[in-house]
Amino acid sequence: MLKKPIFNFPLVFELLIWLLYICMYKYSYYLDQARLPLIPDSNFPYLQICLYSICSTLYLIPYYRWAAPALLLRKRYWLLLLATILTFTIVTHYNIIVMAWLFAKCTGGLVVHSFFLSLYQNYTVSLDTRLIDIIAFLCIAFARFSAQSEVRRHRIETDHLQLQLSMLKTQLQPHFLFNTLNGLYGLSLGGSKDTPRFILLLSQMMQYILYDCDSESVNLGDEVTFLKGYFELEQQKFPNADISFETGDLPDGLQIPPLLFLPLVENSFKHGKHKLADDARVAARLSLNNNQLIFEISNDLLSNTRTELKPKSSGIGLVNIRKRLDLYYPDRHQLILNQTDTLYSATLNLQLA
Repeated sequence: MLKKPIFNFPLVFELLIWLLYICMYKYSYYLDQARLPLIPDSNFPYLQICLYSICSTLYLIPYYRWAAPALLLRKRYWLLLLATILTFTIVTHYNIIVMAWLFAKCTGGLVVHSFFLSLYQNYTVSLDTRLIDIIAFLCIAFARFSAQSEVRRHRIETDHLQLQLSMLKTQLQPHFLFNTLNGLYGLSLGGSKDTPRFILLLSQMMQYILYDCDSESVNLGDEVTFLKGYFELEQQKFPNADISFETGDLPDGLQIPPLLFLPLVENSFKHGKHKLADDARVAARLSLNNNQLIFEISNDLLSNTRTELKPKSSGIGLVNIRKRLDLYYPDRHQLILNQTDTLYSATLNLQLA
């Protein structure tokens, strides 16, 4: 959901035009034209004239609030030009006459009555005032159009972002299911007495990935529990390997995108030496340092094995995490992949807001 900005520039700009131009400038202009007797010790004499300035301009509200922005949006520039000419010539002319007649009727017996009556009977076009009207209210119309266009663009970008994130998560879930079912199959072939417990663990992990991960963010503690279950399953598959997952002091309630670290974990277990040799190591650590969440993972490699670090050759995992990092943490993340002949490591730094 888009948050409404605290400072609404078009509205503030519109209010300033009405205050400074209509209530002050036009009031002063009509007051000079009226040539009424001075009122001692009065900074704002004949406030009926100020009210007339406001009322005689109200007809422009539909023009600059709806008509002009709508025509700009549809790129009907010739219609906008025509509407502007008609509004500030014919409509303005008759509006001023009608409003002067109404104010003359309502101010009978007052000093200002003669001014409104003369305005009604002998109205002449003031090109300066008309030109300022056009500039002022066209500026408001353009400001409103610009603000509406920005909100519309932001809404489209947000909808596109949500669609991308949904597609990425949908892509990741079957990938995880495929890998974990293969692992469960291996446990069942070994006839392990712990198989029922690991089936239950896998069930809990699948419940997390299919239901809890539907939200845009999850609790970091839940994500850690899920990863610990994943590492426990892998340790059961490869009992002679040194597989570990450590966490530092992590605050409660910290929210992160779901399954963000999973592609890095799967990548390490996919290319690790432990699958073909005993006494191999897969180690991961998650810590928080100076408002920076750091996930580190490394695995031993066979000396004759070389895994490309380029995203296009790394399966959907690394491609997925790079896209999600760009969407969730633009300019606030760093993914470092290192590889030697015997060791592969990945470090992900997330700058928390």
